[in-house]
Amino acid sequence: MTKALKIIFMGTPDFAVPALDAILKAGHNVIAVYSQPPRPAGRGKKPQLSAVHQFAAEKGLKILTPENFKSAAAKEEFKNLGADIAVVAAYGLILPTAVLDAPRLGCINIHASLLPRWRGAAPIQRAILAGDSKSGVAIMQMEKGLDTGPVLMMDEVAITPATTATSLHDALATMGGRLIVKTLAAFAADAPPKAVPQSELGGETCYAAMLTREEGQIDWTENAEVIERKIRALTPWPGVWCLYAHGSKRLKIHASAIAASSSSAAPGTILDKKLTIACGNGTALTLASVQPEGKKAMDGGSFLNGGAIAIGDILQ
Repeated sequence: MTKALKIIFMGTPDFAVPALDAILKAGHNVIAVYSQPPRPAGRGKKPQLSAVHQFAAEKGLKILTPENFKSAAAKEEFKNLGADIAVVAAYGLILPTAVLDAPRLGCINIHASLLPRWRGAAPIQRAILAGDSKSGVAIMQMEKGLDTGPVLMMDEVAITPATTATSLHDALATMGGRLIVKTLAAFAADAPPKAVPQSELGGETCYAAMLTREEGQIDWTENAEVIERKIRALTPWPGVWCLYAHGSKRLKIHASAIAASSSSAAPGTILDKKLTIACGNGTALTLASVQPEGKKAMDGGSFLNGGAIAIGDILQ
């Protein structure tokens, strides 16, 4: 590295921690860390520090947690830090133009998709849900639009039939740390990467809408392949579920496998002792790990053997 940059880091969840760690290990001067304010969490609803806040505190870094940047004071405080550049990773706040323009080299974002595909809040889950064959990380020069800025660096990783939201999250978090250090090294050497407009990158532009709890409910009339992807994409949050006991109880589904055999039974019908369920278009899905309401997770066969459901019952 030619020289250390004065960096403001802005991030909130655990996805951003590997990037901050990598920046520190590369020898840059992180002059401040911005993160979302502590939020109530857990059964006691006590305020909890974000993952980035906790990590930054352990490293003895200056931490700022404004609710937003609407006030002139918040914008002025950011500007007065005198940063060379700001690095943003899943921060969770829209940055106004005054903030984007304050650092000498602007603000760059670590985005968990192959832009311009999957702009928005949930690119990791949306890529799996859509059946994409690959995902990746884009380092983007930020501008006022939502994830519309030109791309400085990008790398990709395959999405396989075994890829889950958790495994892809972890792979992209690590990749983001590696790419941001490489990007910052180029800026430090006064040779920043070429900023390529997203219109020149090809591919479909689409929006990765924020996930909702309602999306986790299974529609058994869908193909088994679609449902299986949903389980991999939406576990652990918002979680995937259906109803049993005549619709009175909720069954969470943590893992599944597409069954080799087909079925002419009505969608939702329990077909065998392995807890294979009939799905749309004659397909079927075996529920490998489930969690009945009020109980711990267990394999599908154990749940069936418990007597709460039986072969021939229909899940909703």
